[in-house]
Amino acid sequence: MEYTANLLSMLPGASKRDHGMRQLVATTGEYLPEDHVQSIVDAYELGRDAHDGQKRKTGEPYITHPVAVAQALAEMRLDSQAIQAALLHDVVEDTDYELTDIVEKFGEEVAMLVDGVSKLDQIQFRSRAEAQAESFRKMMLAMIGDIRVILVKLSDRLHNMKTLGGMPTEKRRRIARETLDIYAPIANRLGIHRLKVELEDLGFKYLYPLRYKVIAKALSRSKGSQRQIVNRISEEIGATLNQEGINGEVLGREKHLYGIYKKMEEKKLTLKDIVDVYGFRIVVDDVNECYKVLGLVHSLYKPMPGRFKDYIAIPRMNGYQSLHTTLFGPKGLPIEVQIRTRDMDRVAESGVASHWQYKAIDRSDAAPQRRAREWLANLAELQNTGSSEEFLESVKVDLFPDKIYVFTPKGDIMPLPKGSTTVDFAYAVHTDIGNKTVAAKVDRRLVPLRSELSNGVTVEVVTSRSAKPNPNWLSFARTAKARNAIRSYMRKLRSTESIDLGRRLLDRTLKDLGSSIRKVGKVRMKEALDTLGLNNQAELFEQIGLGERLAPLTARFLVGDGDDESLEAQTKASLEIAGTEGMVVSYAKCCYPIPGDDVMGYMSSGRGIVLHRTSCGNLRNFRKHSEKWISVSWENNIDGDFQSAISVDTINKPGVLAEVAATIGDSDSNIEQVEVLGRQDDCSVLSFLILVKDRAHLANIIRRVHRMPNVIRVSRDCA
Repeated sequence: MEYTANLLSMLPGASKRDHGMRQLVATTGEYLPEDHVQSIVDAYELGRDAHDGQKRKTGEPYITHPVAVAQALAEMRLDSQAIQAALLHDVVEDTDYELTDIVEKFGEEVAMLVDGVSKLDQIQFRSRAEAQAESFRKMMLAMIGDIRVILVKLSDRLHNMKTLGGMPTEKRRRIARETLDIYAPIANRLGIHRLKVELEDLGFKYLYPLRYKVIAKALSRSKGSQRQIVNRISEEIGATLNQEGINGEVLGREKHLYGIYKKMEEKKLTLKDIVDVYGFRIVVDDVNECYKVLGLVHSLYKPMPGRFKDYIAIPRMNGYQSLHTTLFGPKGLPIEVQIRTRDMDRVAESGVASHWQYKAIDRSDAAPQRRAREWLANLAELQNTGSSEEFLESVKVDLFPDKIYVFTPKGDIMPLPKGSTTVDFAYAVHTDIGNKTVAAKVDRRLVPLRSELSNGVTVEVVTSRSAKPNPNWLSFARTAKARNAIRSYMRKLRSTESIDLGRRLLDRTLKDLGSSIRKVGKVRMKEALDTLGLNNQAELFEQIGLGERLAPLTARFLVGDGDDESLEAQTKASLEIAGTEGMVVSYAKCCYPIPGDDVMGYMSSGRGIVLHRTSCGNLRNFRKHSEKWISVSWENNIDGDFQSAISVDTINKPGVLAEVAATIGDSDSNIEQVEVLGRQDDCSVLSFLILVKDRAHLANIIRRVHRMPNVIRVSRDCA
């Protein structure tokens, strides 16, 4: 402390900026070694000189901003490197100093943090979804590298929010929205409650200024009348603790303005209903005393049924632990009580930042740090799949967790977002388990895979080696991990199918030109790939399979044939369709081709081959793109179900629709969709989308329906 006093005496005290630095030295001197405090002073002096002459929008010297950011980190008891980075975080971006200067004076670690925060400061959130999503991805990836980067950034955002008043209205609203959507949820996910509350209240103040004023005024008005009640309840709880010999601290909880607003919005409550709820926090020495105090307050005031939550036994995702209970207080007033240990209280306020506060704690075992690390590892996994928009969607799911807790068959607890299904559970266990899921049991009973899970159930997943994800799962999967795993599998499957189809198309077209892929040779293929800007044959085959590159043109290019007639080579032989090609061979919804139909294939960019019946009315729309058509035929003995559409004209009588549907069902077919196209006094037109094996199966269904007494006419639909 004597060393700190000497440092303070060396700092000038006349200006506001140096007053802030004196406060920072005093705070860091309470928990950091002398040499670390000296390095912080050195960083301040470099920052002060670098920003000399620069002003903020408020008119203050610019250095007051980095000092305020550093002070916020010091109050969270962060290490000296993070505080040095806070003091220097704008130096590289806004002054003539280079990152190499930071490395030379303060080392690689500080320079890395400064670089990470500087990159974040370059992010400009724009209205276009893609640009905002890509910016968000960059920010999260910087955080994955070192979590102190986001702690510096959160503190930077907090001070900017405190000085937002000087900005134009639109900019204030944009920054406030950004804070509520992104930064406050990240602070919450990292368990930094104090920072989260400040960011939310400030964001609320500038985004909804009138609503903020109304709630703040009501809260201020109620404080005077409530003080007496709060004191009385605190004294009663404190006296009860003393009688039992428990060393506990009873604190009245300050109400959170944005929290009040969200509760009003979500629960459709009036302001009076929420303002009149009294909150208390009881802090004790150990876990056993937490449960003992719970019993004491329940004996003192009656508990509300269904309003007890044990976050000690099952902590929240951000490491938060506490007992929550709601009681009927004096005159029936609701009392919300939180009971926790002193360590839990520290974690509740500081979250992942508490990791740096107590050196006695093994960093690898600090609960908030471990949970944050798990979350960041999950983000690292997510960022490798899909577009920036998908990444943003996935992370937002994790940033706003409304959790349930379910059990594995072995009794392990699995936290999942509310609304999760058995598929989400399967992927939470392991990606391979999710990919091979065929069925699920909840409390030992078989349930559909789309079934939503509820708190406390036991879930068991049934798997099969031959199983694979179903694209329909995306319609009900809730978690980011499940959705990304399913999408990733589908992309790989689509890529494999398109490569195989592209190889078949190119080889067949080359054979029509008297060549083949093997005859082209490695040397010529390598030259062609270099000219086309492709890395390997697989890329070429995939582009052809997806319709992004035409096989006849590619074949002509490979053999060096300049004859335009070679374009017609594609129609000389027929590509056989097996009916199982999946994503790269699809069936047109305008004419619903089925095995036995005469068909043509149209190469649609990005989709592969789309099959049409040769009698389809849409064929004339594509005549001008004849180079994209390929001749196709069906393989023999295709086994599968294909969609087909039929129209049925019936006499308008009650029960006719049910009779027709029953006849179709008795013909070994499933009805996918039914629609009444028209109805007159004596006639109705019904449209059915059904599943059939082939033309013979469809013909049998049409014959059976046509024989029905109330059916006038049956026809197969086609555009």
